[in-house]
Amino acid sequence: MKEYKYRINGNLYTVKVGDIDNNLAKVEVNGVPYKVELEKTDKPVTIVSKPRPSAAPRTDTGAKVISKAPVSAAGFQVKAPLPGVVMSIPVKVGDVVKASDTVVMLEAMKMENAIHAGQDGKVASIAVSVGDSVLDGAVLITLE
Repeated sequence: MKEYKYRINGNLYTVKVGDIDNNLAKVEVNGVPYKVELEKTDKPVTIVSKPRPSAAPRTDTGAKVISKAPVSAAGFQVKAPLPGVVMSIPVKVGDVVKASDTVVMLEAMKMENAIHAGQDGKVASIAVSVGDSVLDGAVLITLE
């Protein structure tokens, strides 16, 4: 119940407003309960609730789908600069890329971040897929 305090003509009133169901509100004024009928409106009343954050995706075994950096690998590794979700991978294995080419689009904090190759090379392997959640430092692509 939401509680409000009003002073009307010098008198203090404590008003508690409870549930509203079909234009009928449960109200308590100075401890006395009332049922208050609200004026009907032509527009439907929309109750807005806070959106719940979605849970991290999981595999068939129940483990979270999060890519982690491998212990060691050959070649230059393009790593995630921040945690996020892989939105797109505009390259494929075997493509030749320049240092400034975008190799992964990563969504983090509701913003799309273009991840660049960092050096010239050939895409040797892609360690993530579209939709994967990655941690800071996770290897995204390996270049030869």
